Amino acid sequence: MLHYFGLLAISSTISFGPTTRAGAQPVAAEVPASVDSAAADALGTSAATQPLTSVGTPAIVEQPRSFGHVLGDVLTQRIRLEQAGRTLEPTAPPAADRVGLWLERRPAQIETDGEGQRWLAIDYQIVNAPRALMSVPLPALTIATNSGVTLAVPAWPISIGPLTPQAVFGQGELQALRPDRPVAALPTVNLQRQFFAALTVLGVVLLAWLGWWAWRNAREAHRLPFARAWQELRHLARTHRDQPLPAIPGAWLAMHRAFNATAGRVVHQAGLPRLLAEAPHLRPLAERLEDFYRQSAARFFADRPAAPYELLELCRELRQAEQRHAR
Repeated sequence: MLHYFGLLAISSTISFGPTTRAGAQPVAAEVPASVDSAAADALGTSAATQPLTSVGTPAIVEQPRSFGHVLGDVLTQRIRLEQAGRTLEPTAPPAADRVGLWLERRPAQIETDGEGQRWLAIDYQIVNAPRALMSVPLPALTIATNSGVTLAVPAWPISIGPLTPQAVFGQGELQALRPDRPVAALPTVNLQRQFFAALTVLGVVLLAWLGWWAWRNAREAHRLPFARAWQELRHLARTHRDQPLPAIPGAWLAMHRAFNATAGRVVHQAGLPRLLAEAPHLRPLAERLEDFYRQSAARFFADRPAAPYELLELCRELRQAEQRHAR
């Protein structure tokens, strides 16, 4: 009779572990595999009061989903940090490390849920993809705490699937390779509006610049002496096409009027040094000006015919020097 009650006490100790909340997976304490009738006889009724030898105290664990995982997925295992109403503090949480061929453990974190309960959250990431569906266990753990209680977490099997099947179906769009995906055209309406607006602004700026340039040239043609002379020489060249420009007396007179207007007085050959002193922009052409006055004197006062002379070229150079000085 005493043997019967001793075995009954041992059976009751094995059958019941700590209670868990909904969704958690409790783990029963491990018992030595061999408790035969002889040992029970030896223990008697005192066997019910002796603690059972185990790796650690079963932990309340919220395990991740067991199925439907592939490469890159992160699985979170949560261990409740409480035992018999006491809050536990892990002294050596599992370190971040590679776990076998398929998993990598991330640094553990302590979380508090909406009910104020503390959990040790351990993330595992799948780092390999099998060729066929297979089962891989999350490793068993023993977690030491500051109160001396060691929490035991059992291994938890999960299934990992391949990224792609080894053989394709070959039906419809289920082929080994899919065709290139056409790239949808980006909306360009706003870009076109901005482009045409920029072109419009550019066109207005160019027209304004051309208008200013034409206005400036027209103003200089009426204001600057050699610009007026240039206009007169070109007009004479168009109206007297039957004779060269140096043979037209009006061309020489137009040049003399330009020199006189520049100096503000009548300029003769002897007065060229004074003109060049008052108009330094004409100094680079000093030799050409002296030659011009010699040719003019020969044409108007000498009996011999004057030699050919590039009158229009001299006027062009004088006009350019005048414009550079005016700007």
